[in-house]
Amino acid sequence: MRLHREGHGLIALAVVTGAVLVWIVMWLGAPDWAVRLMLLLAVVDVVLVAQFFRIPSRTVAAKEGEVLCPSDGKVVVIEEVEEPEVFGDKRIQVSIFMSPFNVHAQWSPIAGEVSHTKYHPGKYLVAWHPKSSTENERTTLVIQGERGSVLFRQIAGAVARRIRWYIQPGQRVDIGEEVGFIKFGSRIDVFLPLGSNVHVELGQKVKGRETVLATLPD
Repeated sequence: MRLHREGHGLIALAVVTGAVLVWIVMWLGAPDWAVRLMLLLAVVDVVLVAQFFRIPSRTVAAKEGEVLCPSDGKVVVIEEVEEPEVFGDKRIQVSIFMSPFNVHAQWSPIAGEVSHTKYHPGKYLVAWHPKSSTENERTTLVIQGERGSVLFRQIAGAVARRIRWYIQPGQRVDIGEEVGFIKFGSRIDVFLPLGSNVHVELGQKVKGRETVLATLPD
């Protein structure tokens, strides 16, 4: 396991802030129990911040035509919808909600060429709100593979207000390659071609880069 580069600054800030607060408590002549309590709170704060930016080691193992989950979280939507932004046709939408305790990196669900990336400023509705997909701050990313295109959106939530994406149109990516990161609770919407065989269920907890989300049609 490693710590994501997006968290290095925040982790350092947590360490420095904790050390300063402990020093202040000691300087004020607080009793030993108060110093120990402040030290404990400082350590807990650093651990919580660090765990949010953890990146576990995972092995990518996908068969031909399989789509991997682009993020950790829980499946909250599986339905056929109209996708108007890029495709202008019906797609199968699978949405994954990420709590603050999930790993928040995103990985490419398939191998192929990046055909579209677009950032949309917007609101910060709670990530499970139905309108968060179209009204919240978000990015739309599309990868063209051998069996078709897969679109996925990074959607900010009420707390998550920093979306990062690392790919641009024309770039080739491998399945499971890191493509982005969202800080704190958020959501990922995946849009699959009709005829795809979805392998996850509502309420299922999934792991990015590891859980097989679906198999694309031939």
